[in-house]
Amino acid sequence: MEEENIVTQDDKTISAEHATVAADRPESGITPGDKGAFRDVLSKDHARRGKPPVQFSDMGVDERIAKAKELGLPKFRVKQLANHYFGRLETETDAFTDLPAASRADIVDAFFPSLITEVTRQVADQGTTIKTLWCLFDGSHIESVLMRYPNRTTLCISSQVGCGMGCPFCATGKLGLTRNMSTGEILEQVRVAARMMRDGEVAGGPGRLSNIVFMGMGEPMGNYRAVLSAVRQISAMPPEGFGISARNITVSTVGVVPGIRKLAEEGLPVRLAVSLHAPSDELRDELVPMNRRFNTTQVLDAAHDYFLASKRRVSIEYALMRGINDQAEHARLLAKRLNHYGDDWVHVNPIPLNPVEGSRWTASKPEDEQRFLDILHRAGITATLRDTRGSDIDGACGQLAAKTREAFRSAS
Repeated sequence: MEEENIVTQDDKTISAEHATVAADRPESGITPGDKGAFRDVLSKDHARRGKPPVQFSDMGVDERIAKAKELGLPKFRVKQLANHYFGRLETETDAFTDLPAASRADIVDAFFPSLITEVTRQVADQGTTIKTLWCLFDGSHIESVLMRYPNRTTLCISSQVGCGMGCPFCATGKLGLTRNMSTGEILEQVRVAARMMRDGEVAGGPGRLSNIVFMGMGEPMGNYRAVLSAVRQISAMPPEGFGISARNITVSTVGVVPGIRKLAEEGLPVRLAVSLHAPSDELRDELVPMNRRFNTTQVLDAAHDYFLASKRRVSIEYALMRGINDQAEHARLLAKRLNHYGDDWVHVNPIPLNPVEGSRWTASKPEDEQRFLDILHRAGITATLRDTRGSDIDGACGQLAAKTREAFRSAS
């Protein structure tokens, strides 16, 4: 399996013993490190899988032209295909009426192989929230969630099959990491959702997909190359992309510091979201295992540097868990840690936890949520309690995929 490694210089020195172990396992995509360093938590079903079929969005311009030439097509046909995919959101043979009829099936096979297939769909919030379970080419499952609000429509997308971060309160974390997704697999989630909005398949009638958040399954910084390629094509104007402003794209991370610093150098005005979930290293070591590799000080330093480079406020994601990280002392310490860097550089999103079935982690009491918010506000921290969408379905990311996997196992 080919992964995108994001490591520091010190990480590149690996003992012979570690190298022998590493040869038996796929690369983590995050940190080889030493015996004590964090390692991705791999899925029990993890295997060295073949790569997804190469799709139009996975190819560079020269590759597209070369592929067209193989099919006997002049290079101007490539721009027509780009208009179909990014402008009209089409990949079906019968939609390509401006291309030679005899070549349409071959064109679809070469440029638009099926990458994601809908397995099931859950609808909530009077039809304004749609959660979709997708099956990929290798039988893996991922999820995306489309959420329509009065003034915007946001799509939450996945970037990995499962997740290797091992956060104990997260449904996806319980799945472990199976593999990275391709750029094409990531973008297909966007194309289908944009088409659903255009065609009025979401309550409220026809509209436009306006916001993208990389907050679905997976750690985006662990699949940096594909995620960045997807971001560039989401934000480019048709026929090079979907035309969704980069300012309306959010890339989330549990705190992979090299990835944050690398993103800061890209010059893209995307918003960074850091899943902090705890104000101290002692507590965060338990809630976010990656903290053992990059601690809270390193993460907040990198996040503040991202703010300075991008001039965009960083979102601090904080899942409130009853009696664990939602008390007044936690809020006061969080405010102190954030205010250390100055004013108005973050927006905190306390998130009522979507409980995972069978888990000891559960949502905070409403009065504790409000007290947490009030303490942040009094400290001058901008904070908004996150709207809980999908509370009447398998709302937490990974729940639907986990249930489906267990059902398949029981049937086999």
